[in-house]
Amino acid sequence: MRILLPCLALAVLTACGPRISPEQKAQALQAFATVEQVFQHPRCINCHIPGDAPLQFDSQTRHAMNVVRGPEGKGAPGLPCATCHAEANPPAGYGPHAPPGAPHWQLPPPDQKMAWIGLPAAELCAMIKDKQRNGGRDFAALTKHVAEDKLVLWGWEPGGDRAPVPVPHDRFVAAFTAWADAGGPCPEPGATARGDAQH
Repeated sequence: MRILLPCLALAVLTACGPRISPEQKAQALQAFATVEQVFQHPRCINCHIPGDAPLQFDSQTRHAMNVVRGPEGKGAPGLPCATCHAEANPPAGYGPHAPPGAPHWQLPPPDQKMAWIGLPAAELCAMIKDKQRNGGRDFAALTKHVAEDKLVLWGWEPGGDRAPVPVPHDRFVAAFTAWADAGGPCPEPGATARGDAQH
């Protein structure tokens, strides 16, 4: 009786992922350096926190009014994020420090915090593609998330006097796609992907 286990048969060489050349892997790692640069920007990491208090501004100050993650990532009972954060940025006349807005403004839920502030590149890479930590998303769903989710897109149009993510969104999505299409190779532990990113 013949049992076909193609993934197991190739596991040592491919880890059940696409087989890529050293050149393709190097290109994918270069692309991940751009991904890392975006993920570590304050527009992203202010909500991707290890604790339960989100941060504010480029200085990463603890959020005023003792705002916390809450049981679903949408704020504490009685003080949800939507109390101050609307579905879109307020008009400029509200002032540069008015609470920004985007659809479904929230933090990741407490059981999948996706906290990556200051994570080394290898750990960040592993976290992004770990379905047990990323909301069950495969590479296609991850790519769709970073390309289309309106809360993600807010990082490029944050309103007020907030600095947007400096990497153009289309370039970020192209880098994320290139990394994902190569199977999401991760830098070696101790390596700094951002050191190779084009700024």
